[in-house]
Amino acid sequence: MTGPATAAPHDPGLAPLLLTGFEPFAGDGHNPSWPAVQEAARRLRDRGVDAVAVRLPCTFAGSTEVLERALAEHRPGIVISCGLAGGRTRVAVERVAVNLQDARIPDNAGAQPAGRAVDDAGPAAYFSTLPVKRIVAALREAEIPAELSLSAGSFVCNHLFYALMARAETSSVRTAGFIHVPWDESAPRRPGRVGAHADDGDRPEPWPTVPGTQLAEALVIAALEAARPTSDLDEPDGSLY
Repeated sequence: MTGPATAAPHDPGLAPLLLTGFEPFAGDGHNPSWPAVQEAARRLRDRGVDAVAVRLPCTFAGSTEVLERALAEHRPGIVISCGLAGGRTRVAVERVAVNLQDARIPDNAGAQPAGRAVDDAGPAAYFSTLPVKRIVAALREAEIPAELSLSAGSFVCNHLFYALMARAETSSVRTAGFIHVPWDESAPRRPGRVGAHADDGDRPEPWPTVPGTQLAEALVIAALEAARPTSDLDEPDGSLY
């Protein structure tokens, strides 16, 4: 298994590498995907990679518009989009984007589509073109908690993932995908009941977290793995349910 320490450097002659993260949503003042993306881009530039970070609005319409502008402006060869999956305990490398918008909460513009397609004329799903299994293996070797995920949900992250893969077919992009990150150490407290008895009362319960430095390094590793001209691992890492 080849880990991040031996990953081939990105060829500076190639098209830029684009990383995207999201603004805060659902009333939170923080979204760890954006600082992770910013720090990852900085670390990649320090390694000679032409890396760009772009922040997206957490809205169905706006995220696609900003993505399209970024693709036109930077003409990247690799795109890795990143979003928050609060409650997860591992960095989740997403495998499938589905043609579905079904929002449990409104986006930041108040839109809350229910059971609508991302693209009425599009396919049911797209697969990531990142070497997803290789990325997960490299993250685990670097002792960063990671998993392969078969669902990016049905909110703005999945919408953006689907839109990205559709646009990758007709743009400079040759490799693209989406990675969900858990909360970092700046996570807010979530309302919840701690303990087994009702008289414990409602007390803030912490979200599972992964240090922000690890989240940034996870994106660096993912980017370097995506830049390597090597096929994905041919070994099982799926799910029974």
